[in-house]
Amino acid sequence: MLNEVRKFLSGFTMLTNEEREIIVDNTNIREYKKGDVILREGQMAKECYMVLKGLIREYYIVDGEEKTTNFFMEMEPVNSFSSRKNNKPSKHFLVCAEDCAVTVSTNSLEAEMCRLIPRLESIIRDAVEKETGKMQEEMANFITTSPEDRYTQLMNEKPELLNRVPQHQIASYLGVKPETLSRIRKRLLTAK
Repeated sequence: MLNEVRKFLSGFTMLTNEEREIIVDNTNIREYKKGDVILREGQMAKECYMVLKGLIREYYIVDGEEKTTNFFMEMEPVNSFSSRKNNKPSKHFLVCAEDCAVTVSTNSLEAEMCRLIPRLESIIRDAVEKETGKMQEEMANFITTSPEDRYTQLMNEKPELLNRVPQHQIASYLGVKPETLSRIRKRLLTAK
């Protein structure tokens, strides 16, 4: 798994090979089984993750029903900012939808890495800003497009997700009932 971390870090050309190896040497990897809960509603998030292998689902429970709000695939960060940075209990769950291997980071590890590699702080800030922008776009897209458009976009941008996740979770993620998703899929198939 450390080779996956090295491959990921190779994209950060502003880091030297020595700096990348410092990060690799301090990388903590944890493995989870499908169904393992990484964070429960009401828990304080103390860690953040990056998925090396597998898939993590984020969901809320609303009126007794799971509402899927995100999926995190390989090389995507997983963070509960609202809990971890604000020191508040989580309002959502993070659960492994597949067997997973993730990097695990804490505030103290991040601080130590920034002490060892001072410019890492600006690199992290840039990455967080990009992720925040991506989340803003996803939220705006969810609000301004139809469920059919959201499904089409998902097919185009993350087609592998459709084969890795049960359809009722895809429906929840798109904000529709499973029956509605079935009608959307049928309509799109007959339109081809």
